[in-house]
Amino acid sequence: MAAPRARRINIPLRHVALVCGAMLFALLGKVTYIQALDADRLNADPRNRQTMIARFAGPRGEILLRDGTVIATSRDSGGADYRYRRVYPAGPLYAPVTGHISLYGGAGIEKAENAVLSGRDPRVKVRSLVYGTESGATLKLTIDGRAQRAAYEALRATGLRGAVVAITPATGAILAMVSLPSYDPNLYATFDADRLAGIDRRLQADPGRPLLNRAIQQNYPPGSAFKIVTSAAALTSGRYSPTTKVGAPEALRLPGTDTYLRNSGGTACGDGNPPLAYAFKTSCNTPFAKIGIDLGQDVLREQAEAFGFGADDLTVPMPVARSVYPPEMDRAQTAMSALGQFDDRATPLMIAMISAAVANDGVLMRPYLVEEVRLADGTVIDETEPSRYRQTLDEHEANRLTAMMVTVTRPGGTGTAAAIPGVDVAAKTGTAENAASGQDHAIFTSFAPAADPRVAVGVLVEHGGFGGQVAAPVAKAVMRAVLGDRG
Repeated sequence: MAAPRARRINIPLRHVALVCGAMLFALLGKVTYIQALDADRLNADPRNRQTMIARFAGPRGEILLRDGTVIATSRDSGGADYRYRRVYPAGPLYAPVTGHISLYGGAGIEKAENAVLSGRDPRVKVRSLVYGTESGATLKLTIDGRAQRAAYEALRATGLRGAVVAITPATGAILAMVSLPSYDPNLYATFDADRLAGIDRRLQADPGRPLLNRAIQQNYPPGSAFKIVTSAAALTSGRYSPTTKVGAPEALRLPGTDTYLRNSGGTACGDGNPPLAYAFKTSCNTPFAKIGIDLGQDVLREQAEAFGFGADDLTVPMPVARSVYPPEMDRAQTAMSALGQFDDRATPLMIAMISAAVANDGVLMRPYLVEEVRLADGTVIDETEPSRYRQTLDEHEANRLTAMMVTVTRPGGTGTAAAIPGVDVAAKTGTAENAASGQDHAIFTSFAPAADPRVAVGVLVEHGGFGGQVAAPVAKAVMRAVLGDRG
C-alpha cells in the first residue's frame, strides 16, 4: 500500500486570501463608519451634491407672520435636479428674520429651523410617511406685519445703519426685528451656481454688511439707556429712591485720573443736587457716575446680569450675541460703566429687553420668534409657551422705575420726540459716545402704555447722534403701529 502523499500548502494563495479578507473588513468598517457615525458631517458638507439635490427635491414648509401672511414659500421650478425654488414675497423687509436657503446652506430662521421646514424633523417625517405628504412643516412667527414695516420704514428714513426690536413684555414674543442695510433673500434662491457665487461675493464684500443681523448678532455701547440698569441697582440697594438728592457737579474728576466727566453739552444738572428722578429725566452724567462709584462694580454687575448681561444661553431660535458688562474695573471705569460707556456692550435685542423687564413688573420673559409649528394637514406639533427668563427687580421697584421713565417723554425730558398723545410712554434715551469711529450711536428704549404695556422697543442707529432726536421717532412709529387706534 502506497504511503499517503504530503498535502502541499499554497502559501502565496493564502497570503492573498488574508489580504483580501483584511481589505474586506476594512471596507465594511469604513462603510459602517460613514453611514452610522459620519453621515451628519457629510450631509452638511456644501460639496455634497446629493445633499443639495435633496434640499430642493420637495417643498419646504412656509414661514408665516402671526396673521398668516406668507413671507417664505416654495414654488415648483420644474428643474430636473433642483425642483423647488424658495420665494420671499417681501424681499428685504423680513430678511433679518427669515434669512435664506440656498445651494450654499442657510441663514436666519431658514437655518435655525431647517429640520422642521425641510421635513427632516422626526415628528414631521413620521407624519409624512403615514399620510404620504412630502412637504416640511409650516412655521407661524410672532412677527407683527404692521410693527415690522413701521420699524423698517422709520429706520430707513434716517438714512443710516441700525436695528430695531419690538417685544411683547408679558410674553417675550418678538413683534419686529429689523436690521439695515438689508438684502433680498430671493437673490440666494437661484440654482445658477456661478451667479450665486457672484451674488455671495458681492454681499459679503459690501461695507454695509447687509448679511449681518445687527439686531441680535452685533453688540454696541448702550450709552445712557444703561442708566435704567444703574437706577434699578440704586433703587434695589435701598440707599436711593426717586426723590433722593444726588450730587451732580458740572464736572466730576474721575477717581485716580486727571480726566473730568461732564454732562451732555457741558450744562449743569438742575441746582447741582437734584432728585434721582430729575437726573434720570434729563439724563445727567455726573450724578450717575457718582452712583456707580458709590454702589461699586459688583452691585452694578449683579444688576446687569439680572437683566441678562453676560448670558450666552439666549436663542430666538437664532443664536444671540452676548451683551457684556465688563469684568474687573477700577473706580473710574466703574463710573463710566454706570453710564453705559467704557466696555459695556448690548445688542439691540437687549436694549428692548431692558424696557420689557421693567414693563412686566421686573420679570423678563424669554424672547422668541416661533409661535407654532404646523404640519401640512393643519396639525400643530409644537407651540411656544412663554417662559420666565430673569427676575430683574421686584414689582415695587419696577413701578418706581416706570414712573421715572415716563418723565423722559414729558416736557423737559430727553425723549419727548417719542411722546404719543393720550398714551403714557416710558422711555430712556442714549448716546453712545465711545463708538469706535468717534461718531455717537443714537439709542432709545421704551414701552407703552406705561400702565398696561403692550410693546417694548429697542432702537439703535449707528452714528446717529443724540438718541432723543434720531432714535426716538423710530421707536414712536413702532409703538403707534402696535397700539393702533390707541397710538
